[in-house]
Amino acid sequence: MEYALLIYSEPPQSQPPAEQMKQVTDAYNVYTKALVDAGAMRGGEALQDGKTATTVRFSNGSKVVTDGPFAETKEEFGGFYLIEAANLDEAIAWAAKCPGAQWGSMEVRPIWENPGGMPEEGADAKQAVGAAAG
Repeated sequence: MEYALLIYSEPPQSQPPAEQMKQVTDAYNVYTKALVDAGAMRGGEALQDGKTATTVRFSNGSKVVTDGPFAETKEEFGGFYLIEAANLDEAIAWAAKCPGAQWGSMEVRPIWENPGGMPEEGADAKQAVGAAAG
């Protein structure tokens, strides 16, 4: 089963020193390699700072676009890994090994695998997305 490992942490108050950034990057590289080597890695990305986010909502039928993340919280969503795991316990074990777990929190969420009524990948899916964006 696929799981998303969502990484949350408090944004730094100032730019960390280069050596600290290198240590963090190295730790994530080691973690990512372990996922790849285990055959568990399916994807993932780091995200830019929450200040770069744009939130889209609808209010009384009108689109409202605001600068900033969806919610004002202490921690912000910083990135994710998409993994394959045999069960929730295995996914939790991978989340606990993520460097982000050391200074923030990890949310483990199962992927909703082709829920009923949603088209498979291909032309039908593209049409559905296009109609929803219309």
